[in-house]
Amino acid sequence: MRIAFSPCPNDTFIFHALVHGLILGTPEFEVTYADIDRTNGWAADGNGGDIMKISFAALPWVLDKYALLPCGGALGRGCGPLVLTKGDSEQLGDPASLSGRRVAVPSERSTAYLLFRLWAAQHVPGGVGEIIVMPFDKIMPAVQNGSIDAGLVIHEARFTYKNYGLQLMADLGNWWEEDTGLPIPLGAIIADRSLDLASISNWIKQSVEYAWAHPEASEEYVLSHAQEMSPEVTQAHINLYVNKYSADLGDDGYAAISALLNRAADEGLVPAIDPSALRV
Repeated sequence: MRIAFSPCPNDTFIFHALVHGLILGTPEFEVTYADIDRTNGWAADGNGGDIMKISFAALPWVLDKYALLPCGGALGRGCGPLVLTKGDSEQLGDPASLSGRRVAVPSERSTAYLLFRLWAAQHVPGGVGEIIVMPFDKIMPAVQNGSIDAGLVIHEARFTYKNYGLQLMADLGNWWEEDTGLPIPLGAIIADRSLDLASISNWIKQSVEYAWAHPEASEEYVLSHAQEMSPEVTQAHINLYVNKYSADLGDDGYAAISALLNRAADEGLVPAIDPSALRV
């Protein structure tokens, strides 16, 4: 069975037991490590793996072929994307200063991008200028060297942006939580609808629970894919993104997903969906 997820610590921590044959009754897995922008594209093309990690923002384009699974994904509080600018910016902290400016984002089919567009609609008169898509690990250096005016960052950048001399303009997670009272839906786990979705969901939930029960078992595997993160940053990443929603989306999780996609559809950013299609 083919599975694709990112090399980020939260994904390798969650899926370690599953892809290493530690969950009874599972098939052998062929693993592809890819960032979410690539898996979003594969899912939209309909030729990705049997199981994939994608952005919740990409769901409206893939729900005909893939089902959202109730576990293994990334939702949470205090873990949203950040809008960063250079430390010497003359208008630091004023969102209106982004009007007409160049802003780098990690993907145009990401929760981070949808949150940014929804936030900018409220806070940036006239809207930003040029949106530039680049790999998330290239964004902070680009803001630092002045080739772009601001950057939308995700993942471990929350813990490292000060190392680049950058400053926080907006925490979009805090904005979303204050505006909706709901957690932030970031990464979704989907599976081909032709498969045994109940069994796959159960395997993934068991893998999450194994990871929590035996954190030392995945340590070497996680660090080997952690893109030179320090052990401390790696653990902080896991602590932030692996939580109760990783084991079960629950009512709050589904409400958050619906709220994000409905708001984005109202702004014309994604196709409208039938909320019942979110549950398997």
